[in-house]
Amino acid sequence: MAARSVEDVKNWMNMFRWIVKLIRDDYGIDEKLLVRTANLETDCGLSIEQVEEVLDIIAESFVISFPGGTLDEVVKLEELCMLASWIKGYYKRPEFLSEAFVGRCAAVNTIPG
Repeated sequence: MAARSVEDVKNWMNMFRWIVKLIRDDYGIDEKLLVRTANLETDCGLSIEQVEEVLDIIAESFVISFPGGTLDEVVKLEELCMLASWIKGYYKRPEFLSEAFVGRCAAVNTIPG
């Protein structure tokens, strides 16, 4: 999996759009289904393997790491965007993340202030 260009991504809104384009283009998911509240598996129709691939592409492209258990914390498209944006430093820490998971994220990333 090759890293993708992220030079236009400067905030969480850009990140959300980037992830939508990734899922639309790579997995042929209708963009109308890719709304903030969409469940990645049931609403978007991605298999667990495809969601893991999306995480890998995001991680490689943005030079971040998702710790084990990410898919236990993140189910919706918006949650994935907020998590990736927080790790990258584009967004405040999402409230839905458990303390244990936040610790695992911090252990494998340098998370800006």
